Amino acid sequence: MDTFFAAAGQLFVNIRNQIQMITISDIIDIAIIAYIAYRMLLLVRHSRGAQVAKAIVLLLAALVLSNAFRLNVVNFILSKTVELGLLALVVVFQPEIRRFLEQVGSSRLGDMFSKEEIPSEIEDAIGQTVAAYTALSRDKVGALMVFERKTPLDDIIKTGTVLDCSVSSELLKNLFWNKAPLHDGAVIVRNGRIVGAGCVLPLSGNTNLSKDLGMRHRAGIGMSENSDAVVAIVSEETGSISVAVNGMLKRHLAPETLERLMENELMPEQEPAKPSVLANLFKSKKGESDDGETNH
Repeated sequence: MDTFFAAAGQLFVNIRNQIQMITISDIIDIAIIAYIAYRMLLLVRHSRGAQVAKAIVLLLAALVLSNAFRLNVVNFILSKTVELGLLALVVVFQPEIRRFLEQVGSSRLGDMFSKEEIPSEIEDAIGQTVAAYTALSRDKVGALMVFERKTPLDDIIKTGTVLDCSVSSELLKNLFWNKAPLHDGAVIVRNGRIVGAGCVLPLSGNTNLSKDLGMRHRAGIGMSENSDAVVAIVSEETGSISVAVNGMLKRHLAPETLERLMENELMPEQEPAKPSVLANLFKSKKGESDDGETNH
């Protein structure tokens, strides 16, 4: 028992000494690596790369166990496999790596220090979209709209017809009318304006999707997997409204829920503007003047 307490005490002393050696640089270093690992896990979680990632974890676990139990031949084979596998990972995870780099490249340094001002057209576009989707859902007319955020969608826009017009309920209903020439493709919205129609979207590579999802839903999910866009969908079969964000699909939405969700995604809450020093001074002077008049 004394030996146990001595060992526990020594372990506590070692842990304390290690903690005391940690510097601010170490904390920043660990935080950066943890954030990169977290972002990479988010990218592969809903893609074909998720299965490969699980296999890699099992392979590394087998490598550690083979070393612990001194299985020299197995350990040698696994270690060589891991060395060669590093090159294969670049090929296997090419879509995820590309998407990660696109997201990093599309983010601006200024966004880290200030809130981005949201164009007023976005609020109008949301209202017009909800009105159109309410009618399209009732009439069971299929629809697919992509709201661009930070990731540029110029390559997707080029697959359809380039437009430049404001979002209106009547225009959307005409575009998605089942006899319209552009009804099969997606409408792309940038900063509250329609910039493309009849566009072709990449299909999702997620093999775990429900089999009752059609091509329109799979294209919407695929677009949200390959960008940070918000994709709104109306099912032609059921009239159900859905929204895809970051590879996740939210189905059977009421128009009110659709509006609230789109506002949360496209119009993040803005911090109230702080009054200027001059305005505060003027207000203070005015208050003093009012008090003087009342007392008088």
